[in-house]
Amino acid sequence: MQVGMIGLGRMGANMVRRLMRGGHQCVVYTRNPDNVRLLAGEGAVGATSLDDFVNKLSKPRAAWAMVPAGDPTEQTVLALAERMETGDIIIDGGNSYYKDGVRRAKTLKEKGIHYVDVGTSGGVWGLERGYCLMIGGESDVVKHLTPVFKTLAPGLGGISRTTGRENTDCTAEYGYLHCGPNGAGHFVKMIHNGIEYGLMQAYAEGFDILRNANTNDLPEDHRYDFKVADIAEVWRRGSVVGSWILDLTAMALFENPTLSNYSGYVQDSGEGRWTIMAAIEEAVPVDVLSASLFSRFRSRQRNTYAEKLLSAMRQKFGGHTERKQEG
Repeated sequence: MQVGMIGLGRMGANMVRRLMRGGHQCVVYTRNPDNVRLLAGEGAVGATSLDDFVNKLSKPRAAWAMVPAGDPTEQTVLALAERMETGDIIIDGGNSYYKDGVRRAKTLKEKGIHYVDVGTSGGVWGLERGYCLMIGGESDVVKHLTPVFKTLAPGLGGISRTTGRENTDCTAEYGYLHCGPNGAGHFVKMIHNGIEYGLMQAYAEGFDILRNANTNDLPEDHRYDFKVADIAEVWRRGSVVGSWILDLTAMALFENPTLSNYSGYVQDSGEGRWTIMAAIEEAVPVDVLSASLFSRFRSRQRNTYAEKLLSAMRQKFGGHTERKQEG
């Protein structure tokens, strides 16, 4: 089928390439004309403006916005809505807040335009591996877009089937799932990313312990000089803690075991915060997920005011002096 793609960054551009490989026609637009020309040279239909983009789409139009969450997505959706007609579809594939998706869907419904939110995971590897898609929207609209979802998703691949699923007709094992009405797709992706924070933090802390097992603070016969890259590799082979995140960790550690090319400043893109907010609204305890988010905040400050005050209190009540930092 035909689908338009707005936003041709690393994910958007590769999604277009995967769709074209699957036989779909893609109309593409972004503010950078060089990115449009690049994909047009690979077989996409390039658009020179948003008006040109919408005009080149066949009715009912399907336009996929793959732009940063927040105001860029908001402005893109509103701009498309001004140009589209009853029966057209706007797909938000970014990491939008699910409540924004619910609101947008209601606004677009007044104009007869359908809104579909698609939490998309796969990163820069999605072109070859495929994209895990978590979808929210009206059932008939999602069904209409199934050829697109099926092409973008990984399919069964080499992953063994879950026992008992051989006779089910659920699309989940193919890597895409209609999770529910508007907002459901981004809600599931939000929790997905919150869990991702926790997994990453667990690996990071575990490898930090391994790396420091040779510290002079330990008795000499309790010290170990571990090759962390090799440990990451052996854990990939049959271990219960194996995962794609571990695969990528092993790659990074093999390339540079000291990680000297990283500063340790860890950004968060919003989903972790939203996960904690949802947990508070539902009164669900999320000890690990909240701690992993706060750890990212901590990574951006060498020493907080609170930590300086803790040190000052220790000095006052016990005469404890600060230990000189190494490095």
